[in-house]
Amino acid sequence: MTHSKQADFDLVVFGATSFVGQILTRYLAENYGAGGDVKWAIAGRSEGKLKALKDGLGASAADLPVLLADATDNDALAAMCRQTRVVISTVGPYALFGEPLVKACVATGTDYCDLTGEVQWIRRMVERYEAQAKETGARIVHCCGFDSIPSDMGVWYLQQQAEQTFGQTCQDVRMRVKVAKGGLSGGTVASMINVAKEAGADPKLRKELANPFSICPEGHRSKARQPSLKTAEYDKDFGVWLAPFVMGAINTRVVHRSNAMQNARYGMEFTYDEAMMTGKGPKGRLTAYGITAALGAFFTASAIKPTRWVVEKLVPKPGDGPSPEDQEKGFYDLRFIGRTQDGKTIITKVTGDRDPGYGSTSKMLGEAGLCLAFDTDETTKGGFWTPASALDGKLLDRLTSKAGLTFEVLETR
Repeated sequence: MTHSKQADFDLVVFGATSFVGQILTRYLAENYGAGGDVKWAIAGRSEGKLKALKDGLGASAADLPVLLADATDNDALAAMCRQTRVVISTVGPYALFGEPLVKACVATGTDYCDLTGEVQWIRRMVERYEAQAKETGARIVHCCGFDSIPSDMGVWYLQQQAEQTFGQTCQDVRMRVKVAKGGLSGGTVASMINVAKEAGADPKLRKELANPFSICPEGHRSKARQPSLKTAEYDKDFGVWLAPFVMGAINTRVVHRSNAMQNARYGMEFTYDEAMMTGKGPKGRLTAYGITAALGAFFTASAIKPTRWVVEKLVPKPGDGPSPEDQEKGFYDLRFIGRTQDGKTIITKVTGDRDPGYGSTSKMLGEAGLCLAFDTDETTKGGFWTPASALDGKLLDRLTSKAGLTFEVLETR
């Protein structure tokens, strides 16, 4: 079925009063106005909070429509979906609150994107709703925030450059976080605690979380062993120490699904992993071991009830996050190194101009939603996609022209 849904709105931001929702709403109002070329609305369950949010946006948002819908009210969600071509959802943890909206979007043929990083939930949604999404034409694109747009589009960009330079894609790609400055969101931490909690109670889920192809379509597997950093390690390519990167678990899976959705464009034996650079020499090594230990302690403590409440007391609450000043000061710099089968090498860089978890995530999420609404055509059919496989170069253009990201080649050899 082709996708040419007629609707009152191009875009609805659902969960507009959440921490990320507020930043996203402000971004859309400042860059696209209200009642202009982009017809959009804000939605959520509290009329009072939505009105206050709208009032805070000033005169330019005077005409911004407000829709009421609770995340658990199936009828209200379906009514909201029927009014728009795309829904952007910021209501997490998605494993707890996300399914009814995905179900409503799929049933009504409405495109959808979110910023989940919960791999076990994505897998459930694909299993339950992909067949129906293919029928109704709904295009569902998870992971449109810091996890996993910089990684997913970073690999897409590197492979595009490799094809142009070497005439072939890279069989092995590694992403290294050179620097990421910015606070963690309460929502992100709540999602991480929920994953640890679910995994602690379910051995089958623990096995699934260890599988890099867990959200790939059936039959898409690589015989090549996937690298996965579990502890501190020295990286000869960059001459620095590495520690595991907490977002690596979701990003690697999204990149593998992107490869599958592009008919194994990166190759069937494609390998990919992510890690954090912690610096050179003894200090870098010490930092790498420190991060490894801290991550292990966080997930172990989050998995079991007696210590989980201690973690929950220490970390930011959902709805909490860094101040606007800290968001402005935040940034990130990611490095990618790719190697072709015959040993040619390309190094690329992706940067973002705000803190990863909020300022930059909000802009990426907004542009992903607009890209779905305005830039995709009937060749992208209904189903569960990834940012790179559904939005490709059109999203790259938006990210670089509007959302403060840069993509560049540093060297080829």
